Amino acid sequence: MGLLDDWMDLKWRYKAFMPLIAALPLVYLAREYALRTAISLPLIGVLDFGDAYYFLVIPLIVMVVTNVVNMLGGLNGLETICPAIILIGLMALSPFSYMLLMLGPLIIWIALAALNFTGKIFVGNSGSFAIGMTISSFAVIADLKLSLLISIIPYVFNSSLILLSVFLFGKKAGVTIDGNKLVSTHRRSLITLITYRRPMTERRVVVLIALLVTIFVAFAVLTELLC
Repeated sequence: MGLLDDWMDLKWRYKAFMPLIAALPLVYLAREYALRTAISLPLIGVLDFGDAYYFLVIPLIVMVVTNVVNMLGGLNGLETICPAIILIGLMALSPFSYMLLMLGPLIIWIALAALNFTGKIFVGNSGSFAIGMTISSFAVIADLKLSLLISIIPYVFNSSLILLSVFLFGKKAGVTIDGNKLVSTHRRSLITLITYRRPMTERRVVVLIALLVTIFVAFAVLTELLC
């Protein structure tokens, strides 16, 4: 999907639903191994979706996570460091066998993140779609859906700002370069919200967003341990 998007520059109306196709193997796996169909929510309790979990909830999780991860990018390191933080948090909560399974991919992704942060490589849509699929699939298999939902709150907030700006006002988010710093004159995304009339270097913006994601991941881990 990412390669196709990088090659053809697909419109959002098409690529937003492409992860649904990629979710089919995960749906089959979940049914074959009878994965837990319930989600435990604080103050609400346990919500059991039954068979709807396989055919509705799993595709929805994959579609949302993959797209929101893809929408928070454009800066060196942003598309790689933040997903790595989420993946580390999920691995810390998972059984040892699951954690061991993801250790190899995590090491490779961290290496890519280091190169991406220094501007030596650009992961593009291929990388962001891949890590989005990986995170959502791992959360479903390891039954860490609540932790995933809490961890991606900054991503959902960013996507909400972007979509509201586009659909309500017909305007897109963007930053301008002031010397070696980024600055924005509007607040239509998480990046432009942070740089709104406050010029910052690219690395500082990435570090701030990474810290924000870390806070939510830590909260997700704490919530999972207490529930």
